[in-house]
Amino acid sequence: MRSRDLICGLAATMLFAAPAFAQVKPPKHYGSPIAEADVAALDIDIRGPDGKGLPPGQGTVAAGEKIFAEKCVACHGEKAKGGSQFGAMVGGIGSFTTNARVLTPGSMYPYSSILFDYTRRAMPMDSPQSLTNDEVYSLTAYIYHLNGLVPADGTLDAASLPKVAMPNKDGFIVDDRPDTKATRCMKDCPPINN
Repeated sequence: MRSRDLICGLAATMLFAAPAFAQVKPPKHYGSPIAEADVAALDIDIRGPDGKGLPPGQGTVAAGEKIFAEKCVACHGEKAKGGSQFGAMVGGIGSFTTNARVLTPGSMYPYSSILFDYTRRAMPMDSPQSLTNDEVYSLTAYIYHLNGLVPADGTLDAASLPKVAMPNKDGFIVDDRPDTKATRCMKDCPPINN
């Protein structure tokens, strides 16, 4: 009985409200074009193979160790060996040729700039994108040092980071599907060929 009254009440409300909604007309313009300068603040991606898009700044292994102790150790553990939230970020180099793969930045990433890109976008987990470029370069240097890829006195920046030799660089299959070669087109675009 109660359900029937509720359904009847809702139906009556919709009948009376429908004409009012039908008379609402959308505005003629739904926004304005966005300028390239406005997009630049959001365009923080970094191309893997050559590091195109890496920002200005630099960081050292020593500075990265201090920043890690302040902002990262709670989740990643001492010397990035695994903590309360995440597993190890060190070790596993060469494990991708075995069935016992160990997923770490040093063992898995084909391009060194991936760690910078991910850290800048997503860390720390409770305040992503709060680190400065110098802090991210320093943390990247420290993590790669722990993986044996950057010397203890190493410094990374936009020029040196892409040159870090990643052990698993050749461990991936090239994605040569036709849709991976798409080009950006926003106006008068050619037809898509299948």
